[in-house]
Amino acid sequence: MFPASCYDQLLASARVGERSLLAVPRNFTELELQARWFAGDFGRSFTGTAGEEIEIVQFGIWNREAGPDFSNAAVRVDGQLAGGNIEFDLTDQNWEIHGHATNPAFDGTVLHVFVASGARAFFSRTTANRNVPQVRVDPATLPSAFSNNLPLARLGRCHAPLRGLPEEKIDSILAAAAQFRLQRKTLRLQRLSELHGADEALFQELAGTLGYKENKLPFTLLAQRLPRQILRAQPNEIEAILFGVGGFLDAPDLARFERGTRQYLRVLWDQWWARRAAFERLILPRGTWRLSGTRPLNHPHRRLAALAGIVASWPKLMRSLGESNLDSVRRFFLGLMHPYWNFHYTLTSNPVSAEMALIGETRVTEILANVILPFRQLREHVVWPVYSQLPARLTNRRLETGAARLFGDDPRRPRFQRTVAQQQGLLQIYEDFCLRDDSDCAQCPFPEQMLKWT
Repeated sequence: MFPASCYDQLLASARVGERSLLAVPRNFTELELQARWFAGDFGRSFTGTAGEEIEIVQFGIWNREAGPDFSNAAVRVDGQLAGGNIEFDLTDQNWEIHGHATNPAFDGTVLHVFVASGARAFFSRTTANRNVPQVRVDPATLPSAFSNNLPLARLGRCHAPLRGLPEEKIDSILAAAAQFRLQRKTLRLQRLSELHGADEALFQELAGTLGYKENKLPFTLLAQRLPRQILRAQPNEIEAILFGVGGFLDAPDLARFERGTRQYLRVLWDQWWARRAAFERLILPRGTWRLSGTRPLNHPHRRLAALAGIVASWPKLMRSLGESNLDSVRRFFLGLMHPYWNFHYTLTSNPVSAEMALIGETRVTEILANVILPFRQLREHVVWPVYSQLPARLTNRRLETGAARLFGDDPRRPRFQRTVAQQQGLLQIYEDFCLRDDSDCAQCPFPEQMLKWT
């Protein structure tokens, strides 16, 4: 079998262009960019607008009070360490437009991060006229996370050479790409662990996985804004705080809900009301969530309850991670129960008669593949033998697009999507080559490079 290093060499030698197949500018929201900053996706070493060498030592925490976006951060500027706050804006001039220069709450800011700058030089200053170092970040450099799926594509040039290869050779190619992808997920967890600690890294990645592609951003934001230790400090109010900061606990008209929901919401609302002032600045705007177009079992309401259950049982989860196999981890997620959410799809739905799993088998498999196994690999466990045998339980549009482009009508096509590893390898190839080729396949080097590799 080809190792991941072979795929890495193939990818490097191919030198695929940086532009995607559809060169459409991506419009990021400020919240998403802040989340990507906090996750370290922009990196942690920068050159300031004045030429300073700037290193983020500690990204801090989401600020719950008035003032900059992140507090308790640590930044090294030209070798000098400074502790304070970080403000993230879409433009450099927002510092002035939003009144930060005259607001004492921003006097402790040690770094101003922005995306766009105007025609003239702009300096971020405090009420004491202290200059705040600035860093400009470019969203075009971000890795493709939180991205939308592209439409299904036509048959690619790689179809012909792949069709002529024996199954074991194709399996080996997919396995190498899957190992490469697994290593990248592990490195992401390593980076998050270095920034926020191992437990927080695991918590943030679990939250993002519960959000699926439609709500990965808001779930990630919640985990970033509400670190696990803050939630566990109020063990009886975890659910209320998550729903409240999620923006789902506006003053409810309880009369319009059915009896079970009225009782459930009354408890959440009473707990949230006492905490609302402390967390008000962190509440997500309603527009952050995508509530339509999701399967009822995947609705964010249910997944928030699952996240609350994970946090409440965190020590049990960590104990299960110490076991030699995945059985105890799987039992942990499948065993999460909730008296309300086991029988409701949303806060506005009527109860159902048949009990539903809070986290089902399909989602557990995704959690194992995308979070738990990379986390175990980070702890120097050998995970590939288990990872390679995980059965695939679902597909998605991006996966089907990649399969159509690479395999077309090859009757063996289903055979190459039976395991999670095969699917992950297919996705990696699709993202690294199909989506980064701006010639609509005509000049993609993958077919020739693949044959040289094999």
